[in-house]
Amino acid sequence: MTTLFVKNGTIITMGENPELIENGGIYIKDGIISDFGKSDEVEKRNPTADKTICACGKYVMPGLINAHMHLYSTFARGMAIPGEPAKNFGEILEKLWWRLDKKLTLEDCYYSALMPMIDCVRKGVTTIIDHHASPYAVLGSLDENEKAAREIGIRGSFCYELSDRDGMKIRDEGIEENIRFIKKCEQTKDNMIKGMFGMHAAFTLSDESLEKSKKAMEGLDAGFHIHTAEGSSDVDYNVQKYGCRVVERLKKHGILGPKTLTIHCVHINEKEMDILKDTDTCAVHNPYSNMGNAVGVAPVLKMLEKGIVMGLGTDGYNCDIFEGFKLANVLHKIANKDPRVSWGEPVELVFKNNSKIAERQFGLPIGVISNGAAGDIILVEYAPCTPMTNANLFSHIHFGFGSGNISTVIANGKVLMEDKKLIGIDEERIAAKSRELAQKLWDRL
Repeated sequence: MTTLFVKNGTIITMGENPELIENGGIYIKDGIISDFGKSDEVEKRNPTADKTICACGKYVMPGLINAHMHLYSTFARGMAIPGEPAKNFGEILEKLWWRLDKKLTLEDCYYSALMPMIDCVRKGVTTIIDHHASPYAVLGSLDENEKAAREIGIRGSFCYELSDRDGMKIRDEGIEENIRFIKKCEQTKDNMIKGMFGMHAAFTLSDESLEKSKKAMEGLDAGFHIHTAEGSSDVDYNVQKYGCRVVERLKKHGILGPKTLTIHCVHINEKEMDILKDTDTCAVHNPYSNMGNAVGVAPVLKMLEKGIVMGLGTDGYNCDIFEGFKLANVLHKIANKDPRVSWGEPVELVFKNNSKIAERQFGLPIGVISNGAAGDIILVEYAPCTPMTNANLFSHIHFGFGSGNISTVIANGKVLMEDKKLIGIDEERIAAKSRELAQKLWDRL
């Protein structure tokens, strides 16, 4: 049994009704929050701890959650792309991502996961839901992601991106890898690592592939993780070839449900939104990626109004959820030409729905300070220049909090960073090896 006591900070509980607890303390036992409240009262009930951290003058809140990530995209940073710049989303896939993923080895998968996971720690992200692709290194690739997550210490859900684009042999390997990893996670019953069934997008998957995937998932307690109507071309392809829109087709093949993640949902209509709501399917907004790829603006306000559980991810662009939270706020103001909108919605995406999505994936409360919740917390350095109360809490977080303010990060009751120093992580060695492998990959392109 291991215990950790974080004391004398101002706790931000998050959850459905967030509140501030001044001079608060949190007691974590075996990775789970077992007590919290006023520091002196918590300490009286729990007089001993293996480690005590004083959060004096800092804010203590749940670790952040990234609901959609692409760790494998790491080696694209700084990579030269030949020819004319990509002029649309299809060309971005073909010229960049589908060139990169074909060249990844299993060792590349491991190191391209390590580096962004270190960045997650620095930015206060303690849980990620990742979507992986390496078509010529499929089998065992999710183990490499798991190995990296266990080394760094963060919580991770992993899946392999199934697609027809590289042939049926690789497609079948993708099915095998997803199912193998999901079963492995179900057997170990470890709430730090979980598996999902990954799919690229409906426009690269035949009806046969969708049916084969659905059949392979029978009896397994996991959902699908699929890009959904990210670009208008996805909609056009499905309407022309299959006579229905993307979400309608996914419903037809039984892909939707409470543990499934539909990513982006930029080009869905109201009927499709109703399908997501009726099937209790989650969605994930990725504002940075949508803007960078110029695919459009997801109808987030309408989806949240309908009660769809929609979270927020970074889609491999970076690891900074605080930044994505702030970007979502301004993106939907300009898209709707209305400065009054998109204040509460980003709060719902990041601090409520990401928590709901993570709980569905990992099987315990995550992203909240409560008894029985995951012992994932971060300490934030912030000296408010105006009064900070329950009523204006998110105004302070929006305009005052940022990844640069994070001093200490704890996941599963383990300290990963303290006073901005990584604990037990050799970042210099990992970065050097990552650069070496990235250059070799670039030379193979």
